[in-house]
Amino acid sequence: MTSREIALQLDAADPLASFRDEFFIPDQSLVYLDGNSLGRTPKRTIERLHQVVEKEWAGDLILSWDHWLDLPRRIGDRFADIIGSRPGEVVLHDSTTLNLFQGVHIALNLRPDRRVLVVADDEFPTDRYVVEGIAHDLGLTVRSLRPGIDLSDVAVIVRSVIDYRTAEMVDVASFTDEARRAGAMVLWDLSHTAGAVEFDVHALGVELAVGCTYKFLNGGPGSPAYTFVSHELQSMVRQPIRGWFAQKDQFAMERPFEPFDDIRRVLLGTPHILSLVAAEEGIALSARAGMGAIAAKGRALVAYAMEVIDHLGLTTSTPRDTARRGNHVAVHHPDAPVLLRRLAERKVVADVRPPDIVRLGLSPLTTRFTDVWDGLATLDDLIRSNDS
Repeated sequence: MTSREIALQLDAADPLASFRDEFFIPDQSLVYLDGNSLGRTPKRTIERLHQVVEKEWAGDLILSWDHWLDLPRRIGDRFADIIGSRPGEVVLHDSTTLNLFQGVHIALNLRPDRRVLVVADDEFPTDRYVVEGIAHDLGLTVRSLRPGIDLSDVAVIVRSVIDYRTAEMVDVASFTDEARRAGAMVLWDLSHTAGAVEFDVHALGVELAVGCTYKFLNGGPGSPAYTFVSHELQSMVRQPIRGWFAQKDQFAMERPFEPFDDIRRVLLGTPHILSLVAAEEGIALSARAGMGAIAAKGRALVAYAMEVIDHLGLTTSTPRDTARRGNHVAVHHPDAPVLLRRLAERKVVADVRPPDIVRLGLSPLTTRFTDVWDGLATLDDLIRSNDS
């Protein structure tokens, strides 16, 4: 299972192989192992953007707002195929950072008698910064997430489903249940989850979640993030930024703020239409492939990568248990930044996570098994020459 010939056989048998043709890939020889930071460009996205710019914006001008106004919610409904949400539970808007900020405030307002926020010391920086900033502004306490932590006085826990460095995946159902029994709310970050692994918010007991669309969902650089709020919570949502897209009678300008009773309560200002339609095409492509098939391909890619890592004698912290990992692998080496630059010179694109991780993202719709072999074999060759 650890030769390039085997990788070629796996590519030939891959039921999702044809989906690579759905993407604009100008250089087929480039080994792109960074799709978990920025997904490739769907061909349909380019076509759709031309249509929106030339016909809807240039041609129809302001009349296009007739069908643009509700894009955040209409595209959000497509997440039923991605994270198991129901119609009216997701909207696309703004950035993950802003949506985290809103989400923490939403949860805090649902637990007004509690003054403690929890986030892990090694959580993704934005998540930590948002929690620390809110705590500073409101005079709250931040507690580090550790095994056996006391949650009895905690209002909100912010946690990623998948670790952005090692790909370790949390037992979401168990942790959410533990928090709920202690009276705490969990705001889940799905940035490395949606479009990569199978996930069902309702089956797992998730009530609040946010995430981005530019990674495994191939929405494009700076594509809008999303917010999930379960139907049961929506009428109780209070968030700190009042914008006119959350207003019930949006164009009655002189009326006081009276937000919608549904998911639109989290909307702010005018949505970014070009970014929204680009994200919609990426989401639609994943929905068409099916999350079951995508997740199965992801598991197979990572399993093959782990076998190659072992075969080459490389060091990894990515979990061995298939059920406990997402769709990237971490290879450790003290000269990781140098190796990243040298990989790029050899037409292998990966990324680095300090202090010593070369991270290889395996995006199921575009990554081939031969990419895995070629990328890891090149990395091994560079490590051997670097260490000699």
